[in-house]
Amino acid sequence: MDTTLAVLAGLTPSVGVGLLFWFSMRKILRADRHEREALDRMDREGMTAAAESARNSPSR
Repeated sequence: MDTTLAVLAGLTPSVGVGLLFWFSMRKILRADRHEREALDRMDREGMTAAAESARNSPSR
């Protein structure tokens, strides 16, 4: 019984740090994905606005 508790006590910090790392990386990767989606959306809206303004401007 003492050996089992000692093993669990020895593994607990490693598991805790591993979980913190996993949650941190998950959060970073999701934030990056959402940022890229937002930038793509902004680029598409900018291209659409530029195309509309070019279409509505008087031609020479």
